[in-house]
Amino acid sequence: MLYAVVDIETTGSYAAGNGITEIGIVIHDGEKVLDFYETLVNPRIPIPYFIQRLTGINDKMVANAPSFEEIAGQVNELLQGKIFVAHNVNFDYSFVKYHLQNAGYQLDTKKLCTVRLARKVLPGLNGYSLGKLTQQLNINHGNHHRAGGDALATADLLRMIVAKDDQDVIAGMLKGRNSEQYLPPHLPVDELEQLPSTAGVYYFYNANGKTIYVGKAKNIRRRVKSHFSNNKVTRQKQEFLKETFRISYKECATELMAHILESAEIRRLWPIFNRSQRGFLAKYGLVAYEDLHGYMRLAVEKIRRSFKPIYTFNTITEGHNRLRELIAEFDLCPRMCHIGTVCECATHLAPAAYNKNVEDALVWMRKHLPTFALIDKGIDDNEHSCILVMEGNLYGMGYLNDKQKQLKNIKTLQESIEPLQDNDYIRNLVFRHAVEFPEKCVSFA
Repeated sequence: MLYAVVDIETTGSYAAGNGITEIGIVIHDGEKVLDFYETLVNPRIPIPYFIQRLTGINDKMVANAPSFEEIAGQVNELLQGKIFVAHNVNFDYSFVKYHLQNAGYQLDTKKLCTVRLARKVLPGLNGYSLGKLTQQLNINHGNHHRAGGDALATADLLRMIVAKDDQDVIAGMLKGRNSEQYLPPHLPVDELEQLPSTAGVYYFYNANGKTIYVGKAKNIRRRVKSHFSNNKVTRQKQEFLKETFRISYKECATELMAHILESAEIRRLWPIFNRSQRGFLAKYGLVAYEDLHGYMRLAVEKIRRSFKPIYTFNTITEGHNRLRELIAEFDLCPRMCHIGTVCECATHLAPAAYNKNVEDALVWMRKHLPTFALIDKGIDDNEHSCILVMEGNLYGMGYLNDKQKQLKNIKTLQESIEPLQDNDYIRNLVFRHAVEFPEKCVSFA
């Protein structure tokens, strides 16, 4: 079995928008070096200053170096029929494959990651970066952060791994299309294998334990594995793989509860790789307050932490339309509701009489904003799940172990429910589900 141990230096973190500045390839049989190739590469784009400081490679050094297209044929020949090996293999492989493809060559070889191999074959070490491994294992590692030096050090690491691989870890990783090869290098595979095949929400964490992504799933294990089913060359995918160190999850009884929890957790944690739901947070709310003259006023205002709105809206237009309905139905003053600057009322009521109209409007609105619970199966057979909506807003969700007793009155039910932040996205999901499955609804007057 022959290995091509590869290391590259680049202008950035993802292949689709960056070039290779240096490549080193060590052909190895598992015991000794058979061939060695190293060259600077002209990336045809400027090298960022911080990368120049890290690698020592600057624009002047690569100015007369060959482009990758000029060396692609030789690189392709060296890699053909070999196992592609690198420390954090998905990074190097994605760059080499992408740039070979642009030069007219197809790279489709098996690959091995020496980070993952070292964790399995050499457990218990204090860190698995190439620098820490070479120090702990007394591997000669000259020319740090240069392709040739790092490739030779990685090849020596591979030799040690091959010598100590009495459990056939390498053979297992090379068998078929091993999904572990696509995993982030620092993610323990046992965390993936322990994921349940149930509905719920899953969390990805970086090296510091900070949540970087929250997702929902009907089948947590299958969905999490799908994140690592390919090696896309986009910036987001490569940074996602680089940043993922750990996974956790929370089971949910139903897919709807997973939807709700995902949305609430995204707004609580704001993970850097979640972008899809950032626009669903309600921006405006209907508020009521008393002015200096004793009149109760209604207004649609931007939501602030200092007040709790009666109802929320995604747009100010939606809020003003609802407010106009109340104005027409209960003879409220448009100017006193902050819609228009000219008073259109023929006569003004005294504060007590006008405030009665406002109170009637709010009672009418609350009456037409439903309070109900969606009852469904639980995680266990001896419980039921519950999603509670109060006066048209999501209150929260939880699990009931004594449905008959807990559904007797709304206050008892609230004690069993975990409150969640309401937003239009969640609310619309719940309302659509209630319309589709009316038999699951328990209404409260």
